[in-house]
Amino acid sequence: MDENDAGILQFAPFSSAVDAGFWTSLQRKKLEEYHLDESSKTIKGYYANDNLDGFQARFNLDYDALDRSDICSKNRFICHGELLNANTIENFKAFNKQKLLESVGKKIWQSIISKEALEKLELLNQFILITFADLKKYHFYYWFGFPALCPSNKVILNHRVKGLLDVFTKNQISSLQTAIDEETKKNGAMPYFLVKMVNDQVYIDHVKNWELFFKEKTNVVTVGFADPCTLKSNPGWPLRNFLALIGVHWGRDFETLQVICYRDRVRSGIREITHSVVLEFPVALFQSECPKCVGWELNHRQKLGPRMVNLSLSMDPNKLAESAVDLNLKLMRWRLLPELNLEKVSQTKCLLLGAGTLGCNVARLLMGWGVRAITFVDNGVISYSNPVRQSLFEFSDSKKGKAETACAALQKIFPGVKSSWHNLSIPMPGHPVSKNGSEEKSVQETVEKLDNLIDEHDVIFLLLDTRESRWLPTVIAASKKKIVINAALGFDTYLVMRHGLKKFSETENESENLNPVKVSCSSIPGHLLGCYFCNDVVAPGDSTKDRSLDQQCTVSRPGMSYIASAIAVELLVSILQHPSGGYATADTSAAEQHLTADLSSSLGLVPHQIRGFLSRFHQVLPASLAFDKCTACSFVVVNKYVDEGFPFLLRAFNIPKYLEDLTGLTKLIEDTKLLEVWELSEEEDESD
Repeated sequence: MDENDAGILQFAPFSSAVDAGFWTSLQRKKLEEYHLDESSKTIKGYYANDNLDGFQARFNLDYDALDRSDICSKNRFICHGELLNANTIENFKAFNKQKLLESVGKKIWQSIISKEALEKLELLNQFILITFADLKKYHFYYWFGFPALCPSNKVILNHRVKGLLDVFTKNQISSLQTAIDEETKKNGAMPYFLVKMVNDQVYIDHVKNWELFFKEKTNVVTVGFADPCTLKSNPGWPLRNFLALIGVHWGRDFETLQVICYRDRVRSGIREITHSVVLEFPVALFQSECPKCVGWELNHRQKLGPRMVNLSLSMDPNKLAESAVDLNLKLMRWRLLPELNLEKVSQTKCLLLGAGTLGCNVARLLMGWGVRAITFVDNGVISYSNPVRQSLFEFSDSKKGKAETACAALQKIFPGVKSSWHNLSIPMPGHPVSKNGSEEKSVQETVEKLDNLIDEHDVIFLLLDTRESRWLPTVIAASKKKIVINAALGFDTYLVMRHGLKKFSETENESENLNPVKVSCSSIPGHLLGCYFCNDVVAPGDSTKDRSLDQQCTVSRPGMSYIASAIAVELLVSILQHPSGGYATADTSAAEQHLTADLSSSLGLVPHQIRGFLSRFHQVLPASLAFDKCTACSFVVVNKYVDEGFPFLLRAFNIPKYLEDLTGLTKLIEDTKLLEVWELSEEEDESD
């Protein structure tokens, strides 16, 4: 092959090839690190000289392009660049393209003038990438710039392109390949190198050794570069800035430059370099100031303009959904709450006892906050009246189990959620267990199952219909020191509260040692807070017995469950964001000055209780101390459960006054009545 071309030598420009994993990495960096920062970021790409026939100079950007590692395999040549990621498509369009390209071009020129590029040859191949990531649609707009310095004269008008076999003998070609392999093994792959032939022996060296290598003056100098292009008549884009380096430092020392466009491939298991080409042309001259710079990549229509990739068509829908649902949360962290710990929320395992009106709404809100592990417990069946109030059910679900259907609905809404369900009827005080062996065994298995479920989860939501159904979960959760969120509805009132997270020691009941002088009801430590049963002076019993239909069902204004569910979930997230977690001190302040106060939780107050009155659209934040005679969370009850287990529970289920006698409530009531009698007697004596 021997060509004479009267035109200007055409360099094959880089054609970018971006791995889909890079866009995923950019998306993650944007959401978790960059946020609204549009400043320049370091990025790396590479090109290779082992491409198949007919390729232009391909430039590759892999999934790890934003990492700092420079490790690269053989025939891969690292290029460092700048990434500018715009926050909006308008900002992307407004980038001053020429100014950006020239800024990188000046860095390349400066590295040439200062001779830094002699030591670090990769500085000749710097690039720039501007992007805009539309994370709602998964559209990524991008435009590469590969700055190339233009010579001051057009002396490359007369050039010749020859095949490697037309210039070198087979022995010389073999020697060249061996020399490159040895240098690569010793110092890593070199994008540019010097070449000298002595008979059939070919020697190569690093460009920084030019003067020593070419100490004998000659009119023809031979150099080589790793050529990513495989077109027969065109060298690849990386040659351009190498010519600038040669022209600036040695352009007047010789007349003709011979360039080996080194291409190294394996075809049919056989390695060869004979498809490489050799260029000959007069040396290019460069002016003393930074020359003109070109290099913005053409788009798919071969015009100057950006490219766009749409990943929504190729990505796994489940992965897309997982990324999309987290988008709102990560955007919150950008501007409003940079200290928000989303990972702590997403890793929290929630057990929802009750899959009705409250349970459905709580589950959906937990998913909105990024919770991915949700378990339902319920033994109810969906009635025809449920779907209009219970947001996870449809009319066609009627007569199906609530827990199972709610679990399936969550997975339909978002396949990434790890949802499970259990059909359990929670044993309750006031609901005797027959001494029949099979019933007692069944109840014991249910208790063990509930105990295991509470142990496996981090947070327990009490969203049950009756007061007594909340007793056993309260006892078990207190014994295992789990966060408990309780929500209950009236007709136009609601209660949302967190239970105190106990710190029982083996030798004492801390609630018995409360000092009312030291503990203020406006600021109670988390371990001293009461539970749902602490304000009661009677044990829980059968609350549905001898009740009419409206008293057996939860009759409330339709909006109540949504309000209470939302507050319950928000209370949990506030607890998780507090440094003390479940032990956070209760704050009863609802004054406006708390908005500017130095709060421990990034989300604001962490109250004990939120009581709402919808008839007045009013809300209060009371707090109460744990009751040392509480039938659910007191030391004596929890200790009995831990020590005796199911036998203790059987007595609580079957003996009406057992819990009151155990905790001392019976004696307290009797003493109160006796005190009233004495007070009445004193009043009668005074009247006499």
